[in-house]
Amino acid sequence: MELLCRRRETMTDHKIGTREEWLEARLELLKAEKALTRRSDELAQWRQRLPWVRIDKEYRFETDEGRASLADLFRGRSQLIIYHFMFGPEYTAGCPACSANADGFNGFAVHLDNHDVAMIAVSRAPLAALQAYKRRMGWTFTWASSLNSDFNYDFNTSFTEGQQRSGSVDYNYSTLGMTRDSAVIGEIAAMTGTDGPTYTREAPGMSAFALSDGIVYHTYSTYARGLDALLGMYQWLDRAPNGRNETGLWLRRHDEYIRDS
Repeated sequence: MELLCRRRETMTDHKIGTREEWLEARLELLKAEKALTRRSDELAQWRQRLPWVRIDKEYRFETDEGRASLADLFRGRSQLIIYHFMFGPEYTAGCPACSANADGFNGFAVHLDNHDVAMIAVSRAPLAALQAYKRRMGWTFTWASSLNSDFNYDFNTSFTEGQQRSGSVDYNYSTLGMTRDSAVIGEIAAMTGTDGPTYTREAPGMSAFALSDGIVYHTYSTYARGLDALLGMYQWLDRAPNGRNETGLWLRRHDEYIRDS
């Protein structure tokens, strides 16, 4: 409680103004927000104009209903969105950041399903591990295992030990070094029951596909900060007085926060 009070006090260091001053500043910001909205609409249309790439490789997944092909994952829809969830075979629990993102999937997946878009998560962990974690988290969205498949590797969200030892991997459309803040990565890795190297052999992403005349096409993928807009809690925090206010690893799974008495 003392910490919360201190935080409230520091907020009074912010500029204080009259309602008239606030409205003047708010209207100026509104112009920029509208410009960003229009630009966002333009980018959405740009994404939809990207050429489609035919997928001829046979990928196999394990689902609650049994083995499935990539085309099967569409479940009767013509569009498919896959969230590449960081949950490797060695993990004992899913990535906490991916878990925070997935907390919203239950709510909007039903709307996508009824708008000709199948939405699922895919991870390399065995199906039994994904099912157990879903039960713990109270999730009902579709989650498939790509264990023993090249799918994650081909879409640059999983990396081999050899790639890792080389010191660089292809991620987010560029070649990146594997060096990261070891203290933070080590803390997150421990939350998944692994070490830093094992944890970072997985990466988050989102990919979209289309199904036309029985042929699957890859239409779009995004990674890293490209996922930012899909993390709903950050959009709320960006509108809070202190913004994201991240000075360390604060994120936990929703059942791990210490509840107030």
